[in-house]
Amino acid sequence: MDALEIFTALGTPAGQSDPYPLYAALHELGEAVTIGPGVHAVVGYDAISAVLRDPGFRTQDSEAFDAAMPGWRDQPVLVQGADWILNLNGERHARIRSLIARAFTARRIAGLAPAVTAMADGLLDAMAARGAGGQPVEFMHDFAYLLPVTVICELLGIPEEDRESFRPIARDLALVFEDIEDSQLPRINAAAVELLAYFTGLAARRRAQPRDDLVSALLAVSGSDDGRLTDAELLHNLTLLLVAGFETTTNLLGNGLQVILHDDAARRSLTAGAVTPAAFVEEALRFDSPVQLTSRLGYDTKAGGVTVAAGDHVMTLLGAGNRDPRRFDRPGSFDAGRADGGPLSFGGGAHFCIGAALARLEGSIAFGRLMERFPDIAAAGPPVRRATFLLRGFDELPVTVA
Repeated sequence: MDALEIFTALGTPAGQSDPYPLYAALHELGEAVTIGPGVHAVVGYDAISAVLRDPGFRTQDSEAFDAAMPGWRDQPVLVQGADWILNLNGERHARIRSLIARAFTARRIAGLAPAVTAMADGLLDAMAARGAGGQPVEFMHDFAYLLPVTVICELLGIPEEDRESFRPIARDLALVFEDIEDSQLPRINAAAVELLAYFTGLAARRRAQPRDDLVSALLAVSGSDDGRLTDAELLHNLTLLLVAGFETTTNLLGNGLQVILHDDAARRSLTAGAVTPAAFVEEALRFDSPVQLTSRLGYDTKAGGVTVAAGDHVMTLLGAGNRDPRRFDRPGSFDAGRADGGPLSFGGGAHFCIGAALARLEGSIAFGRLMERFPDIAAAGPPVRRATFLLRGFDELPVTVA
């Protein structure tokens, strides 16, 4: 197959289920390939890293929306998306990111460890009770979703009674990151409107009664005369933080457990203490990344040996870079003890994932406590993988724990 045929196959159900043979075929064509006029895919580890760290490659911001999607302001999700830090460049990106980053300092994240451990133990207690007689337990909902959504909601200050309702709404909103059809836009817009209304109400309550949470902290620097953070920038990025704060970590937990369920060597190395939970998480991120792709707009340069013109669309296939045989020995094998490079799963450069340390903390605690509690956890039926490409994970992962 040529590059276009391979890339087309990635969008099929079979390609979504297992993109890695197709990535291997792309690697044989080079570090980067041209898919069509003005469209390129970068698949080599070093080439992806270079693109993500090069400020000349820009994310698709409101100016790019104007050029590519006339009428985008009629779509609520795109109006919000134009303020998301992942769609900003330059000074505005730096300003908003620096404010939000205050909630994700290394010290603050490390300080969350006892609370995350307590949350994980509580969820494992509930799983043990439901599966005590050998009945199947649904891991994705009962643990992989609930742990990260509880953590990000605690960080933001979202009341406990509101959290369960977020999953279907956030799932609908997250579809905006995929290659969607026009018929899906009403559903995505409805989710964006509902989440915005929720955070508008929460912000009003926190203005009246501030608390020790991220919403209250950001309200202190929003709507002020010095222009540090507008109300719209605040509310729109709260929506992003909620969705990004659990969606990718949920996928990390599911993808990592799938390895444990089907790779006896990986299970033994973790349960016997031959590798740390943190090392297991790093390899899980590389082996089956929760985020498979990000993209940039190019300038007159080269990427992975391919000529890029100003305005070209450049896709960096993180999942392919994580399996690059030029970088990794036996890239298709899970080896938590490998020392040949870290994963690209959190991106790089100015847009490196702001919640990377939090996701790593949650994953390390989760897998450590899970395998200590349920060393014989086993599959209880076929998993159901999400019908998405960019965000890779499972909808259902039934297991037995007794």
